[in-house]
Amino acid sequence: MAIVFWLAALAVAFTYAGYPLLMALLARLGARPVRLAPCTPTIDVLLVVHDGAELVGAKLGNLLALDYPADRLRVNLVCDGCNDDTEAAARAVGGPRLRVFAHESRRGKSACIADVLPHLDSELVLFTDVRQRIDTGAARALAAVFADARIGAASGELVLEADTGYGRGIDAYWRYEKLLRRLESASGSIIGATGALYAARRALLTPPPPGIILDDMWIPLAIAAGGYRIVFVPDALAHDRGASDSASEETRKRRTLAGNYQLLHRWPRLALPGAHPLALRLWGHKWLRLAAPWCLLVLLASNAWLARGGDVLYLATLGLQAAAYLLALGARARPALAGAWLPARLCGAFLSLNLSAGLALLDYLRNPNAHLWRTTRLEATGR
Repeated sequence: MAIVFWLAALAVAFTYAGYPLLMALLARLGARPVRLAPCTPTIDVLLVVHDGAELVGAKLGNLLALDYPADRLRVNLVCDGCNDDTEAAARAVGGPRLRVFAHESRRGKSACIADVLPHLDSELVLFTDVRQRIDTGAARALAAVFADARIGAASGELVLEADTGYGRGIDAYWRYEKLLRRLESASGSIIGATGALYAARRALLTPPPPGIILDDMWIPLAIAAGGYRIVFVPDALAHDRGASDSASEETRKRRTLAGNYQLLHRWPRLALPGAHPLALRLWGHKWLRLAAPWCLLVLLASNAWLARGGDVLYLATLGLQAAAYLLALGARARPALAGAWLPARLCGAFLSLNLSAGLALLDYLRNPNAHLWRTTRLEATGR
């Protein structure tokens, strides 16, 4: 039982601390800087929307106002079976730089991407979502990294605006996540992009399979399989409102994590060591996190068993675990506690992440075909 306890503890420790330290070491000893240069390749922006009539006007205005040569950037909006006035609102914007594609039935984002890709002939395709606001300089920042021929895709940075206790906890986790992406990028490649803002070379893009939840992982991983780098561009910013409560954030997170299970199901070679150039990073950043909730359960159960013998070490570790879980539950029950005290904020975010990861497996097993996203309204996020 002691072996079980320490193996579980090692797995959790490596997942959240050991892997980031490994990436930091690689970034320091084997840094791979990107050769940046000002450049303006032609860009096709691709935006897939379902029932986003109240958002689409502002989003299109945001995209068309980007600081990029007007004759080198075109916006392509796809209405995915919209039942509201999304298409009419988009066509009302008009102009030669906007193309609207409308599909009567809803089939999901990846199917829409696959349909529209043959119509895109620019050097880069920039993917974005309807809700987030893009900084005016984001397109230039992304384009600059493609001066390096080794770069196949580049992700921007999602900035969460959090003003509640729970939202600040998620923001703390997101800062940790972005630090990890910086380290991965500095030492080689990240393993996925930010769906709110990423770009890829059109020549390297192949249509993603219909029904894929995480196109922002499938597309970069397919490009990386050809030997190209996927990098993180912190100067390319997209802004979004952080979740104001645990329920809405965990629903979103469960769907994303279920998408990881789908990736393993659809592309099982991603789990085989050495079968993909980013296999080690996939294990360290993604697959071990899927296993972490079950390792935590094993850690708690084995610790409780060992503590029965009265060993001071195991009594102390059990006490620490109990205190951390009580603090996390307190943060969930009282968001003000999370807002006022950093340990409560971090424990709450950690519990939320692992609870979502455990439930995501059950979600995917119940419905492996749940690939249709629901648009999150601004009202739901506090705007």
